[in-house]
Amino acid sequence: MTDKRKTDALIVHRPVFIDSSQLSIPTLRILKDDGTLYPDASLPDIDEALALKIYDTFLFIRALDERMLASQRQGRISFYMTETGEEAADIGSTAALTADDMIMAQYREQGALAFRGFSLDQFMNQIFSNELDLGKGRQMPIHYGSQALNYMTISSPLGTQIPQATGYAFALKTQNKPNCVICYFGEGAASEGDFHAALNMAGVFKVPVIFFCRNNGYAISTPAHEQFAGDGIASRGVGYGIKTLRVDGNDVLAVLKATQEARKMAVEQHEPVLIEAMTYRLGAHSSSDDPSGYRNKSEEETWRAKCPVLRFKLWLIAQGWWDEDKEEHHKQAHRTAIMGAMKKAEKIPAPTLEDLFSDVYDTPPWHLQEQYDALKAHIRKYPDAYPKTSWRLDHE
Repeated sequence: MTDKRKTDALIVHRPVFIDSSQLSIPTLRILKDDGTLYPDASLPDIDEALALKIYDTFLFIRALDERMLASQRQGRISFYMTETGEEAADIGSTAALTADDMIMAQYREQGALAFRGFSLDQFMNQIFSNELDLGKGRQMPIHYGSQALNYMTISSPLGTQIPQATGYAFALKTQNKPNCVICYFGEGAASEGDFHAALNMAGVFKVPVIFFCRNNGYAISTPAHEQFAGDGIASRGVGYGIKTLRVDGNDVLAVLKATQEARKMAVEQHEPVLIEAMTYRLGAHSSSDDPSGYRNKSEEETWRAKCPVLRFKLWLIAQGWWDEDKEEHHKQAHRTAIMGAMKKAEKIPAPTLEDLFSDVYDTPPWHLQEQYDALKAHIRKYPDAYPKTSWRLDHE
């Protein structure tokens, strides 16, 4: 076995300590804030059809997030998370993948799912936890999943998807499949132990995985400078022997280019890649959060000027692929469709109680069966406390 430790790469005879200032990580940027290209920029592989699909997904997600956040404030749903300001990160990177590449999301990547083709009705059925929800109403809102679209179901615990992505990619490698896994997470999740275990394993076993960090400045209310002292998250990839790239996360062309190149490395060379997308969460962390308590309006306005949607729109107009009439038409169409789908989903009954266990166990264990029987008896004894619009008894 070859000893890969670089103990004699550079021999010195007095102590020499290094720090992050000696590791300069460049940031890839293609589009300026005004939508024009940098003179020496290298464009991604993109045509009019792909560009318009990306932008229409931007508009759809903005409309969905606006309506669903308002619905939560009205008490129609219990919880929601927007991705306002971060749309270029997940949508632009997903656009670089093939449909059979696996997506493992954190919780703010509804744009990736929409780009893949998750229908508006499927979004609404999950958010309202009705009987048509693919997850059978077992998850809180925005915890999407779709086997058909290769989008692993989201789980609430932070960072669990990161080592799972390494494991899934290892399976792809052993099966000689020409695919990769992309794993999304925020810079706060990179403080979890799962992050370090996953990157170390991926670096050692050389598996086709893209770790995509959305560095949006805040882990809920904790700013990045209180999370870590090093040079962001990208520097950690270098430490684990992983190909690493930092990109302007509000520049969708740069994100697309970075991910296209990363996918080639992952699939063709079995090189794991870490991409750190520098972006900003313009909205609250979730509908349960008030960002005014930990950041100021001036900071937010600075980043609004770097809006990924506007920047890409200006580029599309310059190409002759977009105009204001199309903009208004698409926005209105999305608003109308979302309102209609929401009203329809609200009227669909909730899942039956038996769906608590279906597809989980072949035969439910005795203690859960006892609890299930006791719950049914309780509901039958106090039917007025459990309206038909709530969890329904099976076979009723």
